[in-house]
Amino acid sequence: MNTARPEPKPWIAEIHAYVPGKSKSASGTPLTKLSANENPLGSSPAALAALAEGHMAADYPDPDARALREKIAEVHGLDPDRIVCGTGSGELLHCAVQALAGPGDEVLASRYSFSLYPLLAQKIGATPVFADPEGYAASVDNLLAAVTPATKVVLLDNPNNPVGSFLPPSEVARLHAGLPSDVLLIVDEAYGEYVDPALQQAAFDLAARYENVLVSRTFSKAYGLASERVGWVTGAPHLIDLVNRLRGAFNVSVSGQKAALAALDDQDFVGASREHNTAERARLADAIAMLGNHGLSASPSEANFLLVHFEGEVSATEAVEALSEAGYAVRHLPGQGLPNAVRITIGKSDDMTRVIACLRALCGEAA
Repeated sequence: MNTARPEPKPWIAEIHAYVPGKSKSASGTPLTKLSANENPLGSSPAALAALAEGHMAADYPDPDARALREKIAEVHGLDPDRIVCGTGSGELLHCAVQALAGPGDEVLASRYSFSLYPLLAQKIGATPVFADPEGYAASVDNLLAAVTPATKVVLLDNPNNPVGSFLPPSEVARLHAGLPSDVLLIVDEAYGEYVDPALQQAAFDLAARYENVLVSRTFSKAYGLASERVGWVTGAPHLIDLVNRLRGAFNVSVSGQKAALAALDDQDFVGASREHNTAERARLADAIAMLGNHGLSASPSEANFLLVHFEGEVSATEAVEALSEAGYAVRHLPGQGLPNAVRITIGKSDDMTRVIACLRALCGEAA
């Protein structure tokens, strides 16, 4: 009997399937998710109203997302012809990396970066390379030192996930200036709307001026449209052309385009989300600092989460279990080389109060 079967490329066989976070505690209690960096305020009422309108399910969506690209351009002062939309920003990041790298090439990122980045390289047979961080955050000097003739793409999540660190515009510009002109710099701004608005335009300006910069954004975080899977990138015309060649046809659904269009018109909701996040993140950070004598600390964050380090009497595993029994799912990160760290999404005010109380009790502190 012929036992031959289709076999994958060796680099595909090395990829591990995505493992979703827990939705229930060990006792079976449903958990409030503080593990996926979703917006605790939900979605804009305008976006929800647009989704409720309905549409002809038999009709294909606009394959070019023309209206959505024009609205994005209007909001951010960009050229709509230098924007392409995708099924979340992940699809577009994959297209960009696929267009420029392959077997024998290297894709560079900081050590503690978005877990998708090594997969982007592995899917195409390229080698993921990680530069040493500086206090968990990306280091421009270390990234530049890690560049070799094989480097084709540098990925910078800014703010970073899972650390939450943020390189200011001057440092991003210094990173770009130090790269060879034939190396693509991708600035992944999935959490960009949580940053001070005065700092949000800098990467777009860099992408408008140079031929080797691509900036990505998503509607999954501050806009609260994670379920609709809508993202976009902007960059030089030849980069947009490459991504357009590789992205899926009809990739952004009708509902996704409608919801994103409406969400863009409700910048008050985005501003409220940012303000809530800033206040509650600071409150959680202060509480963690007060537990420093128990070995807890938090990395500085400009995103909608805190990376909390457990380096004393309480372990990260114990914290995850205690928070789970209190009704909360958080993200433990041993798979990313952070066995003593837990990423906690900023939730509603009441949830943050309960999380703080849980951590204080775990450390033996009075409520």
